[in-house]
Amino acid sequence: MKLLVKAFIKFAVGLLLVGALLFIPGGYDFPNAWLFIALLFIPMLILGAVLYLRAPELLEKRLDVKEKQGAQKGVVGISALIFIAGFTVAGLDNRFSWSNVPDILVIVASAVLLISYVLYAEVMRENAYLSRTVKVEDGQKVVDTGLYAIVRHPMYSVTLWLFLSIPIVLGSYFSLICFLPYVAAIVVRIINEEKLLEKELDGYTEYKKKVKYRLLPFIW
Repeated sequence: MKLLVKAFIKFAVGLLLVGALLFIPGGYDFPNAWLFIALLFIPMLILGAVLYLRAPELLEKRLDVKEKQGAQKGVVGISALIFIAGFTVAGLDNRFSWSNVPDILVIVASAVLLISYVLYAEVMRENAYLSRTVKVEDGQKVVDTGLYAIVRHPMYSVTLWLFLSIPIVLGSYFSLICFLPYVAAIVVRIINEEKLLEKELDGYTEYKKKVKYRLLPFIW
């Protein structure tokens, strides 16, 4: 029951926060914001319910967002500022009609967001050790199958596509500019995380030799 209450509070706070960041600057006549909230929070609710019923331990890990490493705390803080700026600018863009994003691009971005969410769920199915913080657990093993056979950090790959599709779903090119630094934040997080994994996770060095790319195949 404690886990259920904790998950519900996190969900409600996230919904209220995102809504405030979009609708206060953008007004309630913001159809792209309503679309985005539906695309993000309905799958999130479904995924959370599935995890609660079938993998409560994994849900507990995903709700833990308190980083213990200084470098990772900095990345998380910068990422939060990026999201605040991106959502606020998207709202202002709607209010003052700065961008004119074609409907077809919004549809494509919406599809990318949903596909990314499906892949997000698949990554969690493949790796029971996933958490929101950078750490190595007792008995943790290297996962090298499925999406982990393509890139070493498929969760970050999926979230990158998901987050970069958000400003287009919101109909704002200026918001996309705000979100672009998120790519650098992810790169810094991966570099820092791999140092920890090489040091504390048995077999990770060999895994790096087997799977050469961290984030995007044939690029990095």
